Amino acid sequence: MYTITDLYDLDHTLAGQYLMQFTYPWEALKGIKDLILELGPTLGDDYEEVQPQVWVHKTATVFPSAYLGAPCIIGPETEVRHGAFVRGSALVGANCVVGNSVELKNVILFDHVQTPHYNYVGDSILGYYSHMGAGSITSNVKADKQLVVVHNGTEQIETGVKKFGAMLGDHVEVGCNAVLNPGTVIGRWSNVYPTSCVRGVVPEHCIFKNSGEIVHKHEE
Repeated sequence: MYTITDLYDLDHTLAGQYLMQFTYPWEALKGIKDLILELGPTLGDDYEEVQPQVWVHKTATVFPSAYLGAPCIIGPETEVRHGAFVRGSALVGANCVVGNSVELKNVILFDHVQTPHYNYVGDSILGYYSHMGAGSITSNVKADKQLVVVHNGTEQIETGVKKFGAMLGDHVEVGCNAVLNPGTVIGRWSNVYPTSCVRGVVPEHCIFKNSGEIVHKHEE
């Protein structure tokens, strides 16, 4: 339930071929910067290199006060709104929203991802049509600065990485002001209640209500 093929339809990102070489999505985090630098020069005439190593599709809208740090790619029909801070190493797909006061760092956003209001997304991969409610964030470093472990019940999966925010599968909905702690993995079509504090694996087609209550949607 937490492999790349479990979580993502790879037809909806420029990173599809890159991701196919890995089993787990967090294995791809270290190479996002190099991937963007490799992809950028190959994107063709539909993209403009608006500054060194920053490629923006001609149909994208980038508001004047947004900051685009290198390297990054902004896809077709995507909006990067006022006050957005793309720190770098961000591959943003088609028809996405990067909203006001949103910060992105070392991320892959599949097509149709929305991070519209006051979100921090770092060292994370957000699947097709996933959505983060206002104020929801990924916490990408443990307080003790140790390597992140993914917890799935009694199973503990060593990731070998220090910075790891969240892996959201396709069509995941994260409620307002939720915090996704380091090593969070949320399966396809699952929802997270507003103001939740999430850790570990949430299976697909589930609702995360609190740390002790995850229910399958058909039970609602």
